[in-house]
Amino acid sequence: MTTMVTPERRAHKAFDSRCQPQLGLRASAASQVQTLNDAPRLEIQAAVATVWLQRPQLANRLSVPDIERLLALIAELRERPQVRLVLLRGAGRHFCAGFQIDAVGKVDAPALFERLSAAWEALPQLSLAVVQGDVWGGAVDLALACDFRLGGPQGRVGIPAARLGLHFYGGGMQRLVSRLGLGAAKRLLLAGEVWSDRQRLQQGFLDAQADDLEPLLLQWQQDLLALAPLAQAGMKRHLNAIAAGRLDPALLAADRARCDASADLAEGLAAWAERRAPRFAGA
Repeated sequence: MTTMVTPERRAHKAFDSRCQPQLGLRASAASQVQTLNDAPRLEIQAAVATVWLQRPQLANRLSVPDIERLLALIAELRERPQVRLVLLRGAGRHFCAGFQIDAVGKVDAPALFERLSAAWEALPQLSLAVVQGDVWGGAVDLALACDFRLGGPQGRVGIPAARLGLHFYGGGMQRLVSRLGLGAAKRLLLAGEVWSDRQRLQQGFLDAQADDLEPLLLQWQQDLLALAPLAQAGMKRHLNAIAAGRLDPALLAADRARCDASADLAEGLAAWAERRAPRFAGA
């Protein structure tokens, strides 16, 4: 009997043969010493903040100190109302290889990633993952915790939990189902599918994809920042609540009333009547 070799099976083999060093399954990768220069870094330019993952030699895998640093950066961003858009990027060829695998068993890795992704999803600003190359494990959930994901022409997405005997955490499973659908979530987690290149867009992991990622990113930044921030923030909060089954009707009504009484709504209506671009102030 002849077994058909599907793109997913080829991707599985690629995972086994090429991604182990990135995921920290070999001692040579695990033994590398983390330095302060490896820690995630925050850049702010006007209304746009960028959080950089900075361990390209290990495909930006995250250690416990990295996750703690990211949580601190999230707390800092929550205190910066002038920032309207937060980009999450990885240095080098790949976005992120997930958690430091050799530390699994020593710490509660699922709980750490659950806390990180939940905090990232709850950012008041819009967030956008700039996905170059590969995304593995908990980093898939971290990307899904962003409001949008843009990708380049090549890269893979996979969650090797069942290959490792690791049970994925509840918040991550909820995001997989709400963002991608139950079938796609089962294929990633239970069947160990690996999506590559155009599959990432077809399966709904990416919102947009381009051969040259930077012009696409610039266009998305311009488009998002041209819209009313007060309305965006409220609708983001309630869309995420709906996806999680936690919509608060009273809070929704309060946010709607705030927008109805805002200068932004007055400006939007005036700009519409005058056939010009609106100039929103977020108030």
